[in-house]
Amino acid sequence: MEQPPTFLQRSNGAVNTQDRVRIFRQRPVTIWLTGLSGAGKSTIAFELEAQLVGLGHACYVLDGDNVRHGLACDLGFDRKDRRENIRRVAHVAQLMNDAGLIVITALISPMSEDRTMARDIIGRDKFVETYLSAPLDICARRDPKGLYAKARNGEISSFTGVSAPYEAPVDPELHIDTATLTSRESVAQIFAHLRKNSLTTARQEAGA
Repeated sequence: MEQPPTFLQRSNGAVNTQDRVRIFRQRPVTIWLTGLSGAGKSTIAFELEAQLVGLGHACYVLDGDNVRHGLACDLGFDRKDRRENIRRVAHVAQLMNDAGLIVITALISPMSEDRTMARDIIGRDKFVETYLSAPLDICARRDPKGLYAKARNGEISSFTGVSAPYEAPVDPELHIDTATLTSRESVAQIFAHLRKNSLTTARQEAGA
């Protein structure tokens, strides 16, 4: 990974992580949703965000499509650009975690080594890899934008699952089968994991 110039030094403020945990009453964490297009990442991410906010938690969704309208608008979809996109999102998530927020990312992030890079950037104690799995044919049937059809017709290149590979997580913190579970049931599994691992406070447990 490329390193910053040696003359740059990190600056530390007077407010530390424990101060923010006390203020927000939550442990900052990044819930990294990964899966094929159509697996339910954005739907689950925004439903999870709404439920967390409803319980008084400070959180934000970094959605892949939204990020590519600004932060990553200069990137394409080849192997190098996908990796750079994930690197940028991981650094933003790390900064948001440092600010005390719960972050939910919704990116295909198809390659195992890129997700490992994201975990290293964000911090292994804050990274919750969540694999949303569904068979390719189900994802294609769900596709409201018709992207799978366009990819199969050659209109879209480097499309994950059609003309580009997807490496499924081997040992994710969470594996949710979105072919059999609704978005609400999927979100409930994420909440259960957060409670079990004390990643949020009793405030969430009382409301969940």
